[in-house]
Amino acid sequence: MAFGTLFSLGLYFIVMLAIGLWSYRNNEVSVEGYMLGGRQLSPSVTALSAGASDMSGWMLMGLPGAMYISGVSAGWIAVGLIIGAFLNYILVAPRLRVYTEVANNSITLPDYFENRFNDTSRLLRMIAAIVIVIFFTLYTSSGLVAGGKLFETSFGYSYELGLIITAGVVVAYTLFGGFMAVSLTDFVQGCIMFIALIMVPTVVIFELGGINQSLDAVVSHSPDALAIFVDAANGQSLTFIGIVSLMSWGLGYFGQPHIIVRFMAIRSIKDVPVARRIGMSWMIVSLIGSLGTGLLGAALVSEQGLPLDDPETVFIFLSQLLFNPLIGGFLLAAILAAIMSTISSQLLVTSSSLANDLYFSFFNRTASQQHLVVAGRLAVVLVAVVAIGLAMDRTSTILSLVSNAWAGFGAAFGPLILFSLFSINMSRNAAIAGMVSGCSTVLIWIYAPITINGLSLSSHIYEIVPGFLVASLMILVVNTLSPCKDQDVIDTFRRFTRKMADDLK
Repeated sequence: MAFGTLFSLGLYFIVMLAIGLWSYRNNEVSVEGYMLGGRQLSPSVTALSAGASDMSGWMLMGLPGAMYISGVSAGWIAVGLIIGAFLNYILVAPRLRVYTEVANNSITLPDYFENRFNDTSRLLRMIAAIVIVIFFTLYTSSGLVAGGKLFETSFGYSYELGLIITAGVVVAYTLFGGFMAVSLTDFVQGCIMFIALIMVPTVVIFELGGINQSLDAVVSHSPDALAIFVDAANGQSLTFIGIVSLMSWGLGYFGQPHIIVRFMAIRSIKDVPVARRIGMSWMIVSLIGSLGTGLLGAALVSEQGLPLDDPETVFIFLSQLLFNPLIGGFLLAAILAAIMSTISSQLLVTSSSLANDLYFSFFNRTASQQHLVVAGRLAVVLVAVVAIGLAMDRTSTILSLVSNAWAGFGAAFGPLILFSLFSINMSRNAAIAGMVSGCSTVLIWIYAPITINGLSLSSHIYEIVPGFLVASLMILVVNTLSPCKDQDVIDTFRRFTRKMADDLK
Protein backbone atom coordinates (compact mmCIF):
# COMPACT_ATOMS: atom_id res chain seq x y z
CA MET A 1 0.00 0.00 0.00
CA ALA A 2 1.34 3.44 -0.93
CA PHE A 3 2.54 5.80 1.79
CA GLY A 4 -0.06 8.44 0.83
CA THR A 5 -2.91 6.00 1.31
CA LEU A 6 -1.56 4.88 4.67
CA PHE A 7 -1.12 8.50 5.74
CA SER A 8 -4.73 9.44 4.87
CA LEU A 9 -6.20 6.40 6.60
CA GLY A 10 -3.96 6.83 9.64
CA LEU A 11 -4.98 10.47 9.99
CA TYR A 12 -8.63 9.49 9.73
CA PHE A 13 -8.30 6.87 12.49
CA ILE A 14 -6.49 9.36 14.75
CA VAL A 15 -9.23 11.99 14.31
CA MET A 16 -11.98 9.48 15.12
CA LEU A 17 -10.22 8.25 18.24
CA ALA A 18 -9.43 11.82 19.33
CA ILE A 19 -13.12 12.76 19.10
CA GLY A 20 -13.97 9.70 21.19
CA LEU A 21 -11.42 10.71 23.84
CA TRP A 22 -12.63 14.33 23.90
CA SER A 23 -16.24 13.18 24.30
CA TYR A 24 -15.26 10.79 27.08
CA ARG A 25 -13.61 13.60 29.03
CA ASN A 26 -16.46 16.07 28.49
CA ASN A 27 -19.55 13.84 28.83
CA GLU A 28 -21.56 13.96 32.01
CA VAL A 29 -21.55 10.59 33.75
CA SER A 30 -25.23 9.79 33.36
CA VAL A 31 -27.41 7.62 31.17
CA GLU A 32 -28.86 10.69 29.42
CA GLY A 33 -25.36 12.08 28.84
CA TYR A 34 -23.94 8.80 27.52
CA MET A 35 -26.95 7.74 25.43
CA LEU A 36 -28.50 11.06 24.33
CA GLY A 37 -25.75 13.68 24.67
CA GLY A 38 -27.81 15.70 27.15
CA ARG A 39 -30.19 16.73 24.32
CA GLN A 40 -27.75 19.39 23.15
CA LEU A 41 -27.09 18.57 19.47
CA SER A 42 -26.85 21.53 17.10
CA PRO A 43 -28.89 21.49 13.87
CA SER A 44 -25.83 20.82 11.68
CA VAL A 45 -24.57 17.94 13.83
CA THR A 46 -28.13 16.54 14.04
CA ALA A 47 -28.56 16.66 10.26
CA LEU A 48 -25.21 15.24 9.18
CA SER A 49 -25.01 12.65 11.94
CA ALA A 50 -28.53 11.45 11.04
CA GLY A 51 -27.58 11.34 7.36
CA ALA A 52 -24.22 9.62 7.87
CA SER A 53 -25.63 7.03 10.26
CA ASP A 54 -28.51 6.45 7.85
CA MET A 55 -26.56 5.95 4.63
CA SER A 56 -23.72 3.74 5.88
CA GLY A 57 -21.51 1.64 3.63
CA TRP A 58 -24.40 0.82 1.34
CA MET A 59 -24.31 4.38 -0.06
CA LEU A 60 -20.74 3.95 -1.29
CA MET A 61 -20.92 0.22 -2.00
CA GLY A 62 -24.43 -1.27 -2.02
CA LEU A 63 -26.26 1.47 -3.95
CA PRO A 64 -23.52 2.05 -6.57
CA GLY A 65 -23.46 -1.74 -7.01
CA ALA A 66 -27.21 -1.79 -7.66
CA MET A 67 -26.84 1.09 -10.14
CA TYR A 68 -23.90 -0.68 -11.81
CA ILE A 69 -26.06 -3.75 -12.45
CA SER A 70 -29.56 -2.34 -13.04
CA GLY A 71 -28.90 1.13 -14.43
CA VAL A 72 -31.04 4.20 -13.78
CA SER A 73 -34.02 2.08 -12.71
CA ALA A 74 -32.23 1.48 -9.39
CA GLY A 75 -32.66 5.22 -8.78
CA TRP A 76 -36.25 4.61 -7.65
CA ILE A 77 -34.73 3.60 -4.32
CA ALA A 78 -33.19 7.06 -4.01
CA VAL A 79 -36.48 8.77 -4.91
CA GLY A 80 -38.27 6.84 -2.17
CA LEU A 81 -35.53 7.61 0.34
CA ILE A 82 -35.64 11.35 -0.34
CA ILE A 83 -39.43 11.48 0.07
CA GLY A 84 -39.29 9.35 3.22
CA ALA A 85 -36.51 11.39 4.83
CA PHE A 86 -38.31 14.67 4.11
CA LEU A 87 -41.56 13.41 5.64
CA ASN A 88 -39.60 12.11 8.62
CA TYR A 89 -38.31 15.62 9.30
CA ILE A 90 -41.83 17.05 8.91
CA LEU A 91 -43.95 14.47 10.73
CA VAL A 92 -41.66 12.82 13.28
CA ALA A 93 -38.73 15.08 14.19
CA PRO A 94 -40.47 18.00 15.97
CA ARG A 95 -43.17 15.95 17.66
CA LEU A 96 -40.84 13.21 18.89
CA ARG A 97 -38.39 15.79 20.30
CA VAL A 98 -41.14 17.29 22.45
CA TYR A 99 -43.05 14.13 23.32
CA THR A 100 -40.00 12.20 24.56
CA GLU A 101 -39.28 15.08 26.94
CA VAL A 102 -42.88 15.34 28.15
CA ALA A 103 -43.21 11.55 28.51
CA ASN A 104 -41.00 11.33 31.61
CA ASN A 105 -37.85 12.41 29.73
CA SER A 106 -37.62 9.21 27.67
CA ILE A 107 -34.09 8.56 26.42
CA THR A 108 -34.60 5.44 24.28
CA LEU A 109 -37.34 4.37 21.90
CA PRO A 110 -38.60 1.52 24.15
CA ASP A 111 -38.48 4.00 27.03
CA TYR A 112 -40.72 6.35 25.03
CA PHE A 113 -43.18 3.59 24.12
CA GLU A 114 -43.58 2.55 27.75
CA ASN A 115 -44.01 6.11 29.02
CA ARG A 116 -46.24 7.16 26.12
CA PHE A 117 -48.75 4.37 26.84
CA ASN A 118 -48.20 4.16 30.61
CA ASP A 119 -47.44 0.46 30.24
CA THR A 120 -46.97 -0.81 33.80
CA SER A 121 -46.59 -4.39 32.52
CA ARG A 122 -43.35 -3.38 30.76
CA LEU A 123 -44.28 -5.73 27.91
CA LEU A 124 -44.09 -2.97 25.31
CA ARG A 125 -40.59 -1.99 26.41
CA MET A 126 -39.40 -5.61 26.37
CA ILE A 127 -40.74 -6.38 22.89
CA ALA A 128 -39.32 -3.15 21.45
CA ALA A 129 -35.91 -3.78 23.01
CA ILE A 130 -35.80 -7.34 21.64
CA VAL A 131 -36.70 -6.10 18.13
CA ILE A 132 -33.90 -3.52 18.34
CA VAL A 133 -31.31 -6.03 19.53
CA ILE A 134 -32.19 -8.60 16.83
CA PHE A 135 -32.38 -6.31 13.82
CA PHE A 136 -29.52 -4.01 14.81
CA THR A 137 -27.17 -6.93 15.35
CA LEU A 138 -28.00 -7.97 11.78
CA TYR A 139 -27.67 -4.35 10.57
CA THR A 140 -24.31 -3.95 12.29
CA SER A 141 -23.03 -7.10 10.61
CA SER A 142 -23.77 -5.53 7.20
CA GLY A 143 -21.41 -2.67 8.04
CA LEU A 144 -18.72 -5.08 9.10
CA VAL A 145 -19.14 -7.00 5.83
CA ALA A 146 -18.49 -3.71 4.00
CA GLY A 147 -15.39 -3.13 6.13
CA GLY A 148 -14.10 -6.62 5.43
CA LYS A 149 -14.61 -6.17 1.68
CA LEU A 150 -12.85 -2.79 1.78
CA PHE A 151 -9.71 -4.09 3.47
CA GLU A 152 -9.62 -7.21 1.31
CA THR A 153 -10.13 -5.38 -2.01
CA SER A 154 -7.99 -2.33 -1.35
CA PHE A 155 -5.23 -3.39 1.00
CA GLY A 156 -4.81 -7.10 0.31
CA TYR A 157 -5.61 -8.02 3.90
CA SER A 158 -7.81 -10.97 4.72
CA TYR A 159 -11.55 -10.39 4.90
CA GLU A 160 -11.57 -11.49 8.55
CA LEU A 161 -8.81 -9.05 9.55
CA GLY A 162 -10.79 -6.25 7.88
CA LEU A 163 -13.76 -7.09 10.08
CA ILE A 164 -11.63 -6.96 13.23
CA ILE A 165 -9.97 -3.62 12.35
CA THR A 166 -13.28 -1.97 11.42
CA ALA A 167 -15.00 -3.19 14.56
CA GLY A 168 -12.05 -2.34 16.79
CA VAL A 169 -11.86 1.36 15.90
CA VAL A 170 -15.64 1.86 16.06
CA VAL A 171 -15.96 0.07 19.39
CA ALA A 172 -13.11 2.15 20.85
CA TYR A 173 -14.69 5.57 20.31
CA THR A 174 -18.26 4.40 20.89
CA LEU A 175 -17.33 2.58 24.07
CA PHE A 176 -15.85 5.61 25.79
CA GLY A 177 -17.37 8.66 24.10
CA GLY A 178 -21.00 7.51 23.92
CA PHE A 179 -23.67 9.40 21.99
CA MET A 180 -21.72 12.66 21.75
CA ALA A 181 -18.70 10.90 20.24
CA VAL A 182 -20.93 9.01 17.82
CA SER A 183 -22.70 12.21 16.70
CA LEU A 184 -19.53 14.28 16.31
CA THR A 185 -17.70 11.55 14.41
CA ASP A 186 -20.79 11.12 12.24
CA PHE A 187 -20.66 14.85 11.45
CA VAL A 188 -17.03 14.60 10.33
CA GLN A 189 -17.75 11.39 8.45
CA GLY A 190 -20.74 12.98 6.72
CA CYS A 191 -18.51 15.80 5.45
CA ILE A 192 -15.95 13.29 4.12
CA MET A 193 -18.66 11.24 2.38
CA PHE A 194 -20.15 14.39 0.80
CA ILE A 195 -16.82 15.47 -0.73
CA ALA A 196 -15.97 11.96 -1.94
CA LEU A 197 -19.34 11.43 -3.64
CA ILE A 198 -18.87 14.65 -5.60
CA MET A 199 -15.24 13.94 -6.54
CA VAL A 200 -15.49 10.40 -7.89
CA PRO A 201 -18.30 10.75 -10.49
CA THR A 202 -16.93 14.16 -11.55
CA VAL A 203 -13.48 12.71 -12.30
CA VAL A 204 -15.07 9.76 -14.14
CA ILE A 205 -16.92 12.22 -16.40
CA PHE A 206 -13.63 13.95 -17.25
CA GLU A 207 -11.99 10.57 -17.84
CA LEU A 208 -14.75 9.63 -20.31
CA GLY A 209 -14.38 12.95 -22.17
CA GLY A 210 -17.32 14.99 -20.89
CA ILE A 211 -21.02 14.60 -20.14
CA ASN A 212 -22.18 13.71 -23.66
CA GLN A 213 -19.38 11.20 -24.16
CA SER A 214 -20.14 9.74 -20.72
CA LEU A 215 -23.79 9.20 -21.60
CA ASP A 216 -22.76 7.58 -24.89
CA ALA A 217 -20.43 5.28 -23.00
CA VAL A 218 -23.21 4.33 -20.59
CA VAL A 219 -25.55 3.40 -23.46
CA SER A 220 -22.74 1.58 -25.26
CA HIS A 221 -22.13 -0.49 -22.13
CA SER A 222 -25.83 -1.27 -21.63
CA PRO A 223 -28.57 -0.02 -24.00
CA ASP A 224 -31.13 -0.05 -21.17
CA ALA A 225 -28.92 1.62 -18.56
CA LEU A 226 -30.62 5.04 -18.94
CA ALA A 227 -34.16 3.63 -19.13
CA ILE A 228 -35.92 4.57 -15.90
CA PHE A 229 -38.63 1.92 -16.32
CA VAL A 230 -36.37 -0.95 -17.46
CA ASP A 231 -34.08 -3.09 -15.33
CA ALA A 232 -30.84 -3.15 -17.31
CA ALA A 233 -29.76 -6.32 -15.54
CA ASN A 234 -32.33 -8.43 -17.39
CA GLY A 235 -33.86 -6.04 -19.94
CA GLN A 236 -37.32 -6.43 -18.42
CA SER A 237 -39.71 -3.54 -17.82
CA LEU A 238 -40.36 -2.56 -14.23
CA THR A 239 -43.92 -3.22 -13.12
CA PHE A 240 -45.93 -0.81 -10.98
CA ILE A 241 -45.39 -3.14 -8.02
CA GLY A 242 -41.67 -3.21 -8.79
CA ILE A 243 -41.45 0.59 -8.65
CA VAL A 244 -43.52 0.71 -5.45
CA SER A 245 -41.22 -1.93 -3.98
CA LEU A 246 -38.12 0.15 -4.72
CA MET A 247 -39.65 3.43 -3.52
CA SER A 248 -41.01 1.79 -0.37
CA TRP A 249 -37.53 2.05 1.16
CA GLY A 250 -38.72 5.53 2.16
CA LEU A 251 -41.29 4.02 4.53
CA GLY A 252 -38.46 2.72 6.67
CA TYR A 253 -37.41 6.16 7.91
CA PHE A 254 -40.28 6.46 10.37
CA GLY A 255 -39.01 3.47 12.35
CA GLN A 256 -35.20 3.61 12.30
CA PRO A 257 -34.02 4.03 15.93
CA HIS A 258 -30.48 5.14 15.00
CA ILE A 259 -31.90 8.01 12.90
CA ILE A 260 -34.83 9.24 14.97
CA VAL A 261 -32.77 9.21 18.17
CA ARG A 262 -31.08 12.31 16.68
CA PHE A 263 -34.44 14.05 16.72
CA MET A 264 -34.76 13.24 20.41
CA ALA A 265 -31.35 14.80 21.07
CA ILE A 266 -31.59 18.06 19.10
CA ARG A 267 -31.36 21.23 21.25
CA SER A 268 -34.81 22.59 20.47
CA ILE A 269 -37.81 22.06 18.24
CA LYS A 270 -36.99 25.43 16.63
CA ASP A 271 -33.73 23.92 15.31
CA VAL A 272 -35.56 21.21 13.34
CA PRO A 273 -36.24 23.30 10.15
CA VAL A 274 -32.55 24.25 9.93
CA ALA A 275 -31.53 20.62 10.43
CA ARG A 276 -34.03 19.59 7.73
CA ARG A 277 -32.59 21.99 5.15
CA ILE A 278 -29.02 20.89 5.87
CA GLY A 279 -29.89 17.20 6.02
CA MET A 280 -31.98 17.11 2.85
CA SER A 281 -29.40 19.08 0.84
CA TRP A 282 -26.64 16.72 1.99
CA MET A 283 -28.76 13.69 1.20
CA ILE A 284 -29.84 14.71 -2.31
CA VAL A 285 -26.33 15.61 -3.45
CA SER A 286 -24.84 12.47 -1.88
CA LEU A 287 -27.42 10.16 -3.43
CA ILE A 288 -26.87 11.67 -6.87
CA GLY A 289 -23.12 11.13 -6.42
CA SER A 290 -23.67 7.55 -5.30
CA LEU A 291 -25.91 6.72 -8.26
CA GLY A 292 -23.54 8.47 -10.65
CA THR A 293 -20.61 6.47 -9.33
CA GLY A 294 -22.33 3.19 -10.15
CA LEU A 295 -23.69 4.23 -13.55
CA LEU A 296 -20.59 6.00 -14.86
CA GLY A 297 -18.26 3.52 -13.22
CA ALA A 298 -19.89 0.67 -15.16
CA ALA A 299 -19.36 2.60 -18.41
CA LEU A 300 -15.69 3.29 -17.63
CA VAL A 301 -14.97 -0.30 -16.63
CA SER A 302 -16.63 -1.57 -19.81
CA GLU A 303 -14.96 0.96 -22.12
CA GLN A 304 -11.47 0.23 -20.83
CA GLY A 305 -12.02 -3.52 -20.54
CA LEU A 306 -11.07 -3.56 -16.88
CA PRO A 307 -11.80 -6.51 -14.57
CA LEU A 308 -14.31 -5.95 -11.74
CA ASP A 309 -15.65 -9.09 -10.10
CA ASP A 310 -17.84 -7.47 -7.42
CA PRO A 311 -20.04 -4.52 -8.54
CA GLU A 312 -20.35 -3.38 -4.91
CA THR A 313 -16.64 -2.47 -4.95
CA VAL A 314 -16.88 -0.07 -7.92
CA PHE A 315 -16.24 3.01 -5.70
CA ILE A 316 -13.11 1.36 -4.28
CA PHE A 317 -11.98 0.35 -7.77
CA LEU A 318 -12.37 3.90 -9.14
CA SER A 319 -10.61 5.48 -6.17
CA GLN A 320 -7.55 3.32 -6.85
CA LEU A 321 -7.69 3.70 -10.63
CA LEU A 322 -8.18 7.45 -11.05
CA PHE A 323 -6.51 9.14 -8.06
CA ASN A 324 -3.04 9.42 -6.60
CA PRO A 325 -2.49 7.45 -3.37
CA LEU A 326 -2.98 10.43 -1.03
CA ILE A 327 -6.39 11.32 -2.45
CA GLY A 328 -7.18 7.65 -2.92
CA GLY A 329 -6.59 7.16 0.79
CA PHE A 330 -9.02 9.98 1.52
CA LEU A 331 -11.65 8.29 -0.67
CA LEU A 332 -11.13 4.98 1.09
CA ALA A 333 -11.51 6.87 4.36
CA ALA A 334 -14.88 8.05 3.03
CA ILE A 335 -15.99 4.43 2.77
CA LEU A 336 -14.75 3.73 6.26
CA ALA A 337 -16.57 6.87 7.40
CA ALA A 338 -19.83 5.63 5.91
CA ILE A 339 -19.37 2.20 7.44
CA MET A 340 -18.29 3.36 10.87
CA SER A 341 -20.88 6.12 11.24
CA THR A 342 -23.69 3.61 10.97
CA ILE A 343 -22.05 0.85 13.01
CA SER A 344 -21.35 3.23 15.89
CA SER A 345 -24.94 4.52 15.94
CA GLN A 346 -26.34 1.00 15.84
CA LEU A 347 -24.00 -0.21 18.56
CA LEU A 348 -25.02 2.64 20.83
CA VAL A 349 -28.76 2.20 20.30
CA THR A 350 -28.49 -1.56 20.80
CA SER A 351 -26.40 -1.17 23.93
CA SER A 352 -28.93 1.38 25.23
CA SER A 353 -31.70 -1.18 24.81
CA LEU A 354 -29.67 -3.93 26.47
CA ALA A 355 -28.50 -1.77 29.40
CA ASN A 356 -31.44 0.57 30.01
CA ASP A 357 -34.47 -1.25 28.60
CA LEU A 358 -33.63 -4.82 29.56
CA TYR A 359 -30.95 -4.94 32.28
CA PHE A 360 -32.10 -1.93 34.33
CA SER A 361 -35.82 -2.40 33.78
CA PHE A 362 -36.01 -6.12 34.45
CA PHE A 363 -32.93 -7.14 36.45
CA ASN A 364 -31.46 -4.26 38.46
CA ARG A 365 -33.81 -1.38 39.25
CA THR A 366 -31.40 -0.01 41.87
CA ALA A 367 -28.44 0.40 39.51
CA SER A 368 -26.72 3.79 39.71
CA GLN A 369 -26.11 6.06 36.72
CA GLN A 370 -22.43 5.10 36.65
CA HIS A 371 -23.35 1.41 36.83
CA LEU A 372 -25.68 1.74 33.85
CA VAL A 373 -23.05 3.57 31.79
CA VAL A 374 -20.64 0.69 32.46
CA ALA A 375 -23.38 -1.80 31.50
CA GLY A 376 -23.94 0.15 28.28
CA ARG A 377 -20.23 -0.04 27.43
CA LEU A 378 -20.13 -3.78 28.06
CA ALA A 379 -23.19 -4.15 25.81
CA VAL A 380 -21.34 -2.34 23.00
CA VAL A 381 -18.60 -4.99 23.12
CA LEU A 382 -21.10 -7.85 23.31
CA VAL A 383 -23.10 -6.71 20.27
CA ALA A 384 -19.90 -6.09 18.29
CA VAL A 385 -18.66 -9.62 18.98
CA VAL A 386 -21.96 -11.18 17.85
CA ALA A 387 -22.06 -8.98 14.73
CA ILE A 388 -18.51 -10.05 13.84
CA GLY A 389 -19.60 -13.66 14.10
CA LEU A 390 -22.53 -13.06 11.73
CA ALA A 391 -20.33 -11.11 9.30
CA MET A 392 -17.99 -14.07 8.93
CA ASP A 393 -20.58 -15.43 6.49
CA ARG A 394 -19.61 -13.34 3.49
CA THR A 395 -22.17 -14.81 1.08
CA SER A 396 -24.78 -12.10 1.76
CA THR A 397 -24.55 -8.80 -0.11
CA ILE A 398 -24.43 -5.53 1.83
CA LEU A 399 -27.65 -4.33 0.26
CA SER A 400 -29.58 -7.49 1.15
CA LEU A 401 -28.48 -7.38 4.80
CA VAL A 402 -29.39 -3.70 5.08
CA SER A 403 -32.73 -4.18 3.31
CA ASN A 404 -33.83 -6.92 5.73
CA ALA A 405 -33.01 -4.90 8.84
CA TRP A 406 -34.41 -1.68 7.34
CA ALA A 407 -37.71 -3.43 6.59
CA GLY A 408 -37.86 -4.95 10.07
CA PHE A 409 -37.53 -1.61 11.82
CA GLY A 410 -39.74 0.23 9.35
CA ALA A 411 -42.63 -2.20 9.79
CA ALA A 412 -42.27 -2.80 13.54
CA PHE A 413 -41.78 0.81 14.64
CA GLY A 414 -42.84 3.10 11.76
CA PRO A 415 -46.66 2.85 12.06
CA LEU A 416 -46.41 2.75 15.86
CA ILE A 417 -44.39 5.98 16.02
CA LEU A 418 -46.66 7.82 13.59
CA PHE A 419 -49.88 6.79 15.35
CA SER A 420 -48.38 7.50 18.79
CA LEU A 421 -47.49 11.06 17.79
CA PHE A 422 -50.83 11.92 16.17
CA SER A 423 -53.53 9.81 17.87
CA ILE A 424 -54.65 10.88 21.33
CA ASN A 425 -56.64 7.73 22.07
CA MET A 426 -54.14 5.12 20.81
CA SER A 427 -53.98 2.26 23.30
CA ARG A 428 -51.17 0.09 24.63
CA ASN A 429 -52.81 -3.02 23.15
CA ALA A 430 -52.89 -1.41 19.70
CA ALA A 431 -49.19 -0.50 20.06
CA ILE A 432 -48.22 -4.08 20.91
CA ALA A 433 -50.39 -5.51 18.12
CA GLY A 434 -48.87 -3.15 15.54
CA MET A 435 -45.27 -3.81 16.54
CA VAL A 436 -45.59 -7.61 16.74
CA SER A 437 -47.62 -7.95 13.53
CA GLY A 438 -45.29 -5.66 11.54
CA CYS A 439 -42.14 -7.46 12.65
CA SER A 440 -43.71 -10.91 12.15
CA THR A 441 -44.92 -10.07 8.65
CA VAL A 442 -41.44 -9.01 7.59
CA LEU A 443 -39.86 -12.19 8.98
CA ILE A 444 -42.49 -14.38 7.30
CA TRP A 445 -42.06 -12.52 4.01
CA ILE A 446 -38.29 -13.11 4.09
CA TYR A 447 -37.97 -16.60 5.50
CA ALA A 448 -41.24 -18.48 4.92
CA PRO A 449 -40.88 -21.30 2.34
CA ILE A 450 -43.62 -19.77 0.18
CA THR A 451 -43.13 -19.05 -3.51
CA ILE A 452 -45.19 -17.49 -6.31
CA ASN A 453 -44.24 -18.60 -9.82
CA GLY A 454 -41.11 -20.12 -8.33
CA LEU A 455 -39.96 -16.87 -6.72
CA SER A 456 -39.89 -15.95 -3.01
CA LEU A 457 -42.36 -13.41 -1.63
CA SER A 458 -39.65 -10.76 -1.23
CA SER A 459 -38.75 -11.17 -4.91
CA HIS A 460 -42.20 -9.87 -5.84
CA ILE A 461 -42.44 -6.93 -3.44
CA TYR A 462 -40.14 -5.54 -0.76
CA GLU A 463 -41.16 -6.93 2.64
CA ILE A 464 -41.54 -3.50 4.23
CA VAL A 465 -44.73 -2.88 2.20
CA PRO A 466 -46.82 -5.76 3.58
CA GLY A 467 -45.21 -5.30 7.00
CA PHE A 468 -46.08 -1.60 7.19
CA LEU A 469 -49.62 -2.17 5.91
CA VAL A 470 -50.36 -5.06 8.28
CA ALA A 471 -49.00 -3.15 11.28
CA SER A 472 -51.07 -0.06 10.42
CA LEU A 473 -54.21 -2.15 9.93
CA MET A 474 -53.71 -3.97 13.22
CA ILE A 475 -53.27 -0.69 15.09
CA LEU A 476 -56.49 0.68 13.59
CA VAL A 477 -58.51 -2.49 14.27
CA VAL A 478 -57.30 -3.07 17.83
CA ASN A 479 -57.60 0.61 18.69
CA THR A 480 -61.19 0.64 17.41
CA LEU A 481 -62.05 -2.40 19.56
CA SER A 482 -59.99 -1.27 22.56
CA PRO A 483 -59.30 2.49 22.59
CA CYS A 484 -57.22 4.13 25.30
CA LYS A 485 -59.19 4.87 28.48
CA ASP A 486 -56.23 5.83 30.67
CA GLN A 487 -56.79 9.46 31.62
CA ASP A 488 -53.12 9.96 32.48
CA VAL A 489 -52.12 8.98 28.93
CA ILE A 490 -54.72 11.34 27.44
CA ASP A 491 -53.63 14.19 29.74
CA THR A 492 -49.96 13.64 28.78
CA PHE A 493 -50.87 13.86 25.09
CA ARG A 494 -52.63 17.17 25.74
CA ARG A 495 -49.60 18.51 27.63
CA PHE A 496 -47.48 17.45 24.67
CA THR A 497 -49.62 19.36 22.15
CA ARG A 498 -49.60 22.46 24.37
CA LYS A 499 -45.82 22.31 24.74
CA MET A 500 -45.48 21.90 20.97
CA ALA A 501 -47.43 25.09 20.47
CA ASP A 502 -45.50 26.97 23.18
CA ASP A 503 -42.07 25.85 21.90
CA LEU A 504 -42.89 27.01 18.38
CA LYS A 505 -43.80 30.54 19.49
